[in-house]
Amino acid sequence: MPTDGRLPAGPDSRGFGSLLKELAEGSGELIRQEVRLARTEAREMMRGLGAGTAEVAVGAVLALLGALALIAGLILLAGDQWLRDRYWLAALLVTVIAGAVAFLFMRRGLALLSPKALLPDQTVATLKEDKEWLRQLRT
Repeated sequence: MPTDGRLPAGPDSRGFGSLLKELAEGSGELIRQEVRLARTEAREMMRGLGAGTAEVAVGAVLALLGALALIAGLILLAGDQWLRDRYWLAALLVTVIAGAVAFLFMRRGLALLSPKALLPDQTVATLKEDKEWLRQLRT
């Protein structure tokens, strides 16, 4: 052991400067990877957003078309056959049923557009891991 207070130079001993350089390079690469992951997740999120929007639109259009077709036929059928020419009551019943079906489609589409479905889970998880890794490096 040297008498001047320095540690012996071994194959694993590196200077403080080289450790800082490695930390800076590793941190830079880590940030670039995180940005790439965030971009990838953002693209996937946009695809999901598009699919959710399309389902909401399709559900709304189908509900409207279905309601229009059913209203005409069912109002006449119900008003004539079951409700003794009370077509207003038949119209009310058919409207309630069509509204319930439309509500189900809208709810399904809105679930795809919820904030939880749009959260970039992998990016958040890896950022937490990276934070822990950097904290351990400092100690």
